[in-house]
Amino acid sequence: MPAKNGTANSGRGNGSGTRLVIVESPAKAKTIAGYLGRGYIVESSIGHIRDLPGSASEVPAKYKGEPWAKLGVNVEQDFEPLYVVNTDKRQQVQKLKKLLAEADELFLATDEDREGEAIAWHLQDVLKPKVPVHRMVFNEITKDAIQRAAANPRQLNMRLVDAQETRRILDRLYGYEVSPVLWKKVMPKLSAGRVQSVATRLVVERERERIAFVPAHYWDIAAQFDTGRDEEPKVFKAGLVSVDDRRVAQGRDFASDGTLKTRDALHLDEAAARGLAERLRDRPYEVKSVERKPYTRRPYPPFRTTTLQQEASRKLNFSAKYTMSVAQKLYENGFITYMRTDSITLSETAITAARRQAASLFGGEYVPDKPRVYASKVKNAQEAHEAIRPAGDTFRTPAETGLSGDQFRLYELIWKRTIASQMKDAVGQSVSVRVTGLSTRNERAEFGATGKTITFHGFLKAYVESSDDPSTDRDDQERRLPNLAEGDPLTADAVDAEGHSTRPPARYTEASLVKELEEREIGRPSTYASIIGTILAREYVFKKGTALVPSFLAFAVVNLLEQHFGNLVDYDFTAHMEDGLDEIARGEAERVRWLTRFYFGDNGEEGLKELVGDIGDIDAKGISSFPIKGTDIVVRVGRYGSYLDRDGERVNIPDDIAPDELTAEKAEELMAQPSGDRELGKDPETGHTIVAKSGRFGPYVTEILPEPAPPAEGKKRTKKADAPKPRTGSLFKSMSLDTITLDDALKLLSLPRTLGELDGEPVTAQNGRFGPYIKKGTDSRSLGSEEELFTVTLEQAKELFAQPKQRGRRAAAAAPLRELGKDPASEKPVVVKEGRFGPYVTDGETNASLRKGDEVESITIQRAAELLAERREKVAAGGGKKKTTTRRRTSAKSGS
Repeated sequence: MPAKNGTANSGRGNGSGTRLVIVESPAKAKTIAGYLGRGYIVESSIGHIRDLPGSASEVPAKYKGEPWAKLGVNVEQDFEPLYVVNTDKRQQVQKLKKLLAEADELFLATDEDREGEAIAWHLQDVLKPKVPVHRMVFNEITKDAIQRAAANPRQLNMRLVDAQETRRILDRLYGYEVSPVLWKKVMPKLSAGRVQSVATRLVVERERERIAFVPAHYWDIAAQFDTGRDEEPKVFKAGLVSVDDRRVAQGRDFASDGTLKTRDALHLDEAAARGLAERLRDRPYEVKSVERKPYTRRPYPPFRTTTLQQEASRKLNFSAKYTMSVAQKLYENGFITYMRTDSITLSETAITAARRQAASLFGGEYVPDKPRVYASKVKNAQEAHEAIRPAGDTFRTPAETGLSGDQFRLYELIWKRTIASQMKDAVGQSVSVRVTGLSTRNERAEFGATGKTITFHGFLKAYVESSDDPSTDRDDQERRLPNLAEGDPLTADAVDAEGHSTRPPARYTEASLVKELEEREIGRPSTYASIIGTILAREYVFKKGTALVPSFLAFAVVNLLEQHFGNLVDYDFTAHMEDGLDEIARGEAERVRWLTRFYFGDNGEEGLKELVGDIGDIDAKGISSFPIKGTDIVVRVGRYGSYLDRDGERVNIPDDIAPDELTAEKAEELMAQPSGDRELGKDPETGHTIVAKSGRFGPYVTEILPEPAPPAEGKKRTKKADAPKPRTGSLFKSMSLDTITLDDALKLLSLPRTLGELDGEPVTAQNGRFGPYIKKGTDSRSLGSEEELFTVTLEQAKELFAQPKQRGRRAAAAAPLRELGKDPASEKPVVVKEGRFGPYVTDGETNASLRKGDEVESITIQRAAELLAERREKVAAGGGKKKTTTRRRTSAKSGS
């Protein structure tokens, strides 16, 4: 019998009016079931139920011979996609079919965006309902909102489905056609993506600017003036603006190559600045002018997806992906509205709630007479959504939510921003003052100072936005100047010369990259978090602090794409593609014609198919080579990483060096370091030379075998695979390349060491990927240290084999290196541990290795949660799982 709370086990209809509601996540299903009550069965699809095949093995046999099979898209037949149901979703699909068989109506309650619309269509197409189907939409999970949505459903919007399906096919064509070019010309297992590759290009271009940047050095003068009056403030600071009406050069006057681009500006060097400062000391000054203007700062609009990601990055140090993960939890549990939105509009009830709460917390004088209405400036914004705000017709204060940790912090951020958006402007006064004086040589120096006072803080009482530039003043920051009037005399307490250097453009952070992508209208804002996660996971980009640093691998990939697939990474072209997808969503463009033009070309323009079909002229070595200016050293990207090359002499580039840090001096320093290869002597038994080397997996010793004798006449040369292999042995952790001796090396090369026989099986001591151990047939036991490999006896081995074998971790688990806090997904404590392959984070169920740029000492719970989430996604998506297949039926997609 069904449960009364409306869950999947609750009352079966059998013609009694049972309604099946399908949502995406189990957490959402549980909450919504409680709001709908009896008569409703609420079940989850657990995300997407089907997709294009992920590999050739997933293509059904009857299509394998088709030329389009590897794409999963029949490009010759109107770009018909072939969809497959994941094996791990088959059981859930069967469960949904069984529930549907006993229901009288079907409500598809997936998210109210294009992806959610497509998921709803896939559910309808797979389940093939024979009962009425309704599309149930809502943007917050509260009792009133859910009950209103159930009472007022709509039909599937097939324009949105078409747009999302086109986007999926487009991304498949791009990724599956371009990625193999990268495999052949740069490195295996690389990936290209429509937005991913453009985002990588942005990061690479910024690094190129930093590499080419030449700093300019300039000086100016700072003075502190005193009014001589007994009032506060009586002193203020000002900077030199001009000398004899000639403006003094500042950083903005210099080009990126270090040259002065403003010709009439006065460029002071150290000597000139110090001399002028000396001549201006102990001189009389007076106020030349005072300009006062009213200051007004309007509230920031409520959050949309990208602005939430930016502010969470600046204020909370959250990554974009982590922000969305925490926001998803808040949404599913009924605390905020839907978090993937381009809109900054608020419903009338939300405006009323915000105004009421602002008046309650700050007083009626902080709330304007009329509600504030915001209109999105984002092109093609999905205005059907609201901005991200607290859920409900009345807003809970953060203290009233019962939330804790990062969910509390993000809710508080959203709540403050929403309340502030309905408050009055901040007002005050801005002041600009000019001060003049003559030097001992009658040079007329003019100094300038600006001030700002806020007389009414308005919305700033609730919320102040942060900036990507730490040198920028906050909106609530005041700079008070004395009450000055034209002609007022002043004395200079200090006049000092100050030196400055221009700085290269700042690297992107996650926040500033999200902002750049949105301003260029590249991709959909809702995908930015996953895009940034992808380029980090692919190691095209790594983090130094919050900065995004491109790897040399990214340079090689972008090089190839720019030189041979220029349109595909052109910013305007990518933005125009997004426009086309939006036209499809609005019914202004036709999907097949649009895809045909992109893939096959049109009006003399090459399509993607032709572009990837002619790659013979791509110089793989040239693409992956970057000469270092002022040297004969070249950076090359190889299969196992990046290295320096000078006439065949190679040196690996340390992982933590950013491209702009690899100057000519640094490259020469690396080339001058010992290679790590040391000749230790000859093996007295074989006569072979023994050397110690530094390899990709650490230091090791090996022997140099003599060149094989040439084959006798008429005989074939021995195949490389059949040629004798040199012995090798990794150095113990206690050894180093600098101190290892020939005797040490010969011992290492003697491994594995035979101890004797037990139970008719030879017993050996050997070093493996998981550490030192002894082996007897298929049985093994770990040793306590590497040194025991040379000392363990047969008798000791016998005792070890007599003991039960340790399963999983050997011996007692080592103490964690750091405790980070709770993972918001699993709600289990996360720690950092040292593993066989380096440090990793774990919540006890999932392990994720730290990546390039991650440090044990500085990794945050947010970053750890992101790594764990990516690992879970990878495990869920991969593993070579079999899938059932379904061919898309166009006939099912009729109507709108």
